[in-house]
Amino acid sequence: MIQSFIITGFLGVGKTTMLTNTVKKYFPDRKVAIVVNEFGDIGIDGDVLSNVYSEVLEISEGCICCQLSEEFESGVMEIIQKYQPEIIFVETSGASEPFPIFMSMQNLGVTVEGVICVVDSKNLDSYKDNSTAKYQIGGSNIIVLNKTDLVSDEELEAVKKDVEDIKAEFNIKNNLTGETVFSSYVINTSEQGLVKKEVFEGLYPIEKIVGMAKDYQHLNHTTEDSITQKVAYLKEDIIFNDIDHILNNIPKSIYRVKGVVKVKDVANPLVINYSFGNVSFEELDEYAQPSIMIFIGENIDKDVNLLCSQYEYLNMPQFKLTK
Repeated sequence: MIQSFIITGFLGVGKTTMLTNTVKKYFPDRKVAIVVNEFGDIGIDGDVLSNVYSEVLEISEGCICCQLSEEFESGVMEIIQKYQPEIIFVETSGASEPFPIFMSMQNLGVTVEGVICVVDSKNLDSYKDNSTAKYQIGGSNIIVLNKTDLVSDEELEAVKKDVEDIKAEFNIKNNLTGETVFSSYVINTSEQGLVKKEVFEGLYPIEKIVGMAKDYQHLNHTTEDSITQKVAYLKEDIIFNDIDHILNNIPKSIYRVKGVVKVKDVANPLVINYSFGNVSFEELDEYAQPSIMIFIGENIDKDVNLLCSQYEYLNMPQFKLTK
């Protein structure tokens, strides 16, 4: 299970700085690949990133979300086959929209953990009326207000209000159903491109999720700071609809749900990946452990307990106190 993030945002908002500062800080021990799209002939950003990460694929002509969509997918497949990364970051051109890249990554079987739109808090007024910038915000489920150290608290609130208004109007929708693609989104902040760690909390490889299921009676559920991880298990004889009901009613405090479940109406066990309102599933060939769901968010104890009270097939494990 390869995980990915798509980084979007208008020209000059600080996308590459976010990659070099934040990703380097939070993923020092993970095998990371970067796909950089530079609009133009000279790919400076690729040179910068190659000094930080071991493998960089740079596409320096055109826009990977339109003319080069086929080249983009073949390039990502080449990275996967040759380097077997755990996490892929795609930095799109400032002149492109993120949703086609989101679809391409899903077509390749890569889990998209989030579409991050970087917003220049200092200069949003100068580009907020641009249609591409609006669709970049509308097509994202994690919005990062960058350069917050350059604006006052009042100015930052005004930027946040502008972003919320743009998101409400341009929030991307399914053309067939009319429903929003991302059922929820979060607004985060960063200074000098350093994003809060909660954006990347809970990026577990499948082996770790299986390990949690095996040792669920001995887990410590609280991580550092206010980020909390709670594990619940599911009763047997459940169906896919039961899982769907839970995922459609996730409280806002919970921004990620991971897990592996066995349901009667699907032949193989399912890996659950819920990230900031986006849900995807992946089938496993074998899985012998209990069905579990891992809830990750900010001070979520009360909300997880509420979910368990609403759904009788979802239960918190009983723990034995140890000295």
